[in-house]
Amino acid sequence: MTKRAQRIRNSLWGLFSGDALAMPAHWFYSLENLKEEFDGGLTRYEAPPHPHPESFMVGMGYRPDLGSAKRLDRRYDILHEHARFYETTFAKLEIETGERESEHGNATPSLEERYHYHHGLQAGENTTAAQLVRVLMRSVIERGRYEEDAFLASFVDFMTSPGPQRKDPYLEIYLRCWFENYSRGIDLRNCAETQHKIWSIGSHGGMIRPMALSLLAPTSYQGLGFAIEHQSLTHRSENVAGALGIAIPLLHDLLAGAPPLAAAVERSASLRAPRLTGDEMHETYRRHHGPGNIPDREMWELHTHLSEDPFDLLKLVTDCDDEDVVLKKFGTACYPEHGLPLALFLAANHGFEPEAALLANANAGGDNVHRGAVLGLLLGAAVEEFPEHLKTGLADAGALGEEIDAFAAVATSGSAV
Repeated sequence: MTKRAQRIRNSLWGLFSGDALAMPAHWFYSLENLKEEFDGGLTRYEAPPHPHPESFMVGMGYRPDLGSAKRLDRRYDILHEHARFYETTFAKLEIETGERESEHGNATPSLEERYHYHHGLQAGENTTAAQLVRVLMRSVIERGRYEEDAFLASFVDFMTSPGPQRKDPYLEIYLRCWFENYSRGIDLRNCAETQHKIWSIGSHGGMIRPMALSLLAPTSYQGLGFAIEHQSLTHRSENVAGALGIAIPLLHDLLAGAPPLAAAVERSASLRAPRLTGDEMHETYRRHHGPGNIPDREMWELHTHLSEDPFDLLKLVTDCDDEDVVLKKFGTACYPEHGLPLALFLAANHGFEPEAALLANANAGGDNVHRGAVLGLLLGAAVEEFPEHLKTGLADAGALGEEIDAFAAVATSGSAV
């Protein structure tokens, strides 16, 4: 096996490990709550706790057009047995909401009914975001290359089919918006919602599959092109595209064996960090009783007004520890303008050592799952060997390992793109 093939394998193992390690602490915004729940912090794969003190999954909306979907014979049920947690056009929400006790300012149910976003998963299991990477990988493996139509067909089939692969109840807003548009008869290539309309479309989740797909390309130039095209299938977001413009060249530098810190410093120099700290952003959310109540123009400016100064990763690592950066500088919500610099800092501050950096990410909370998958891709590409216990600790390690090996073989075949 070539060095590049091995690093591609490590990168994918990093994605799935980063996702599963962070899963039990996903969307804990209060670091005090996180430390109390996990006895000072996560140190291994764990199952999600119940209740989740800050969860506001209950009552999230999913409203497909049932008439159009039935007339067009388009399957619309992507919730399956988890419909009881959602406000929908086809099932009844079984849990009342109304309290406002979350760090995010959103309404939550009573404590005993604050179900974890990943309620029912076990230690080492992966979330929907990571499962969709496997959908992409299997599509590539079956055809020996990436074909957009084949992926989209597999994507729809996976999301609309109940079964053990759909254990995870949490579906990001991009998925719910996508299938609402799909139910109305929109062409599959145009079902993605825009960041301008739904701000959270611009999230870390939009980076994961494009970064994984870029592994098929022999150069970062070509890899970025494939990634942006794939991104647009599900996330029409300027912020996601901008973050991929930093992350994919760095990923390819690491695959080629570049010194990790030097490569990260060089590639991140063109990044511009948010003007607001994480604490300031969360205070804005709370003041408006949730981000959904912030006027569109104010929300746009909140997330696109960036610092004019170059991002200095080396100075940040020299001057700061994790606790100086998490929330005090960068937010832990789903937005890549905060999450990418935070992920790069965690990688650099922990010497690009996969386990230490991925656990630091898990214990930073917020959108640690999707941020962790992005971080894991970079960390895995930076090392010759990925920690064996992190691989074997994943719940579906055997089948997953076979898919990773097959995908890496396609990526290095010379005919993947």
